Amino acid sequence: MSPELETRPATATRAPLVGLTGVEKVYRTQRIETVALSNVNLEVGAGEFISIMGPSGSGKSTLLNIVGLLDAPTGGSIAIDGAAIASWNDARLARLRNEQIGFVFQTFHLIGDLDVLDNIELPLIYRRMSGARRHELAKAALERVGLSARMHHFPSQLSGGQQQRVAIARAIVGEPRLLLADEPTGNLDSHMGEEIMEILHRLNREHGTTIVMVTHDQRLADNTARIVRMFDGRQVA
Repeated sequence: MSPELETRPATATRAPLVGLTGVEKVYRTQRIETVALSNVNLEVGAGEFISIMGPSGSGKSTLLNIVGLLDAPTGGSIAIDGAAIASWNDARLARLRNEQIGFVFQTFHLIGDLDVLDNIELPLIYRRMSGARRHELAKAALERVGLSARMHHFPSQLSGGQQQRVAIARAIVGEPRLLLADEPTGNLDSHMGEEIMEILHRLNREHGTTIVMVTHDQRLADNTARIVRMFDGRQVA
């Protein structure tokens, strides 16, 4: 064996962007215990686009909330880039959510009294940056979803598809590594849904954004790299 080969370090295996091990979520009241998730093991690699499918009540949205650090598991562990987050305080988790994770929901959650640009700037208010810089980033995000001409419109002046584009722009304005989408086309007609999916695929393909999407639509799921199937709180595929 040559000296070069003898001294060459082994190639490190990159940790998944998100890793869930034995995750459980149980909701308890004085009279009843509801198991929402049971022994879920899931890894999401950087740059992946995966779908989560299953019937209503199967735990899809609960799983997405836990991946997005909006809710804490009852049992099991979560790692981000290989780092366990169990000991992180609320402030550190909130900072991670704000800087690294974007959220898109079935309902758009836009603020009616704010115009499009101000809605998009909202996540950046919690960062230390000037108003001019926030404005610049919001315009760039709006350009990526093809709505630059609507920046001074209000949500009530937009179609459902346009409102969802604004919601996506708001989710990506801070350049998150991970985008979580919960039924992003659920309130849209098929044409508008296809436009939204094209935006998501472009973000994944051209910008390397990791996307985890909950959907009931098998056709949409078939166009993602991997499908995770849930049933009665358990990961079945």
